[in-house]
Amino acid sequence: MTVSYKKIGLVNTREMFAKAVAGGYAIPAYNFNNMEQLQAIIQACVEVKSPVILQVSSGARKYANQTLLRYMAEGAVEYAKELGGNIPICLHLDHGDTFELCKSCIETGFSSVMIDGSHHPYDKNVELTRQVVEYAHQYDVTVEGELGVLAGIEDEVKAEQHTYTRPEEVQDFVSRTGVDSLAISIGTSHGAYKFKPGTNPKIRLDILHEIEKRIPGFPIVLHGSSSVPLEIVAMVNQFGGKLKDAVGIPEEQLREAARSAVCKINIDSDGRLAMTAAIRKVFVEKPDEFDPRKYLGPARDALKNLYKHKCVAVLGSAGQA
Repeated sequence: MTVSYKKIGLVNTREMFAKAVAGGYAIPAYNFNNMEQLQAIIQACVEVKSPVILQVSSGARKYANQTLLRYMAEGAVEYAKELGGNIPICLHLDHGDTFELCKSCIETGFSSVMIDGSHHPYDKNVELTRQVVEYAHQYDVTVEGELGVLAGIEDEVKAEQHTYTRPEEVQDFVSRTGVDSLAISIGTSHGAYKFKPGTNPKIRLDILHEIEKRIPGFPIVLHGSSSVPLEIVAMVNQFGGKLKDAVGIPEEQLREAARSAVCKINIDSDGRLAMTAAIRKVFVEKPDEFDPRKYLGPARDALKNLYKHKCVAVLGSAGQA
């Protein structure tokens, strides 16, 4: 029996993205695996009045259990109301790699799914994406596809090098698959080690603008868009970590992208780093502490503050709920 996301109080991305494209901002897509991450995301977005996409990867689903995650998302909707914020909340599968996984998520209350067929040959990617779209749209669930391959490692997604999205393919892909949004590869990458230290990180905004010309107004998604803030990396290392060469995407480049057709920006590694820094600090400064609430609480607060900053200064989504 399929659980309708509408009964849970979730929304799909269709209206969210239309408003974001028109308004020149991007919706935050924040990954979560546990309660503290979910609390921080909802607190941050309610406080700054931002719509939000709660992202669950295949790995997170295995880690946390699909039934628990579904009820956590349902709880998140009620929690946002308790906090006084009636914000739009979407539950999205991040990097679904099979039709079966997407179908299972749709049946358990997800309001949006990503089918990532980018590792397949082009025609196979089209075929797989279209299959998911045809199933999802029966339940008014929106679908994100992907063209191009991002380098880096995050959860179960791994690639050695970039394959930039080819602008000449996007029109054909969108028309043949019927997708609601398109993830592109323009130099962002998964994980904390995106660029070599000392380089001048740049994403290919020229490719983005060419894609915009070919599919004007169509919702574009950026994966692997953590900025890996130097102060957070320094804090991790100060308290015993070893993140020597972690470099991310400059925030001003992401803000420029968000003013265009990019209406969803995925951020995960920055949140992991912020929580890790806060936990390491407690462990070093209070080595006798063993109550999980005493280190997960500060980690949750650090994540909330980081995500409030992202919504306000990077994505431009604050005040858009």
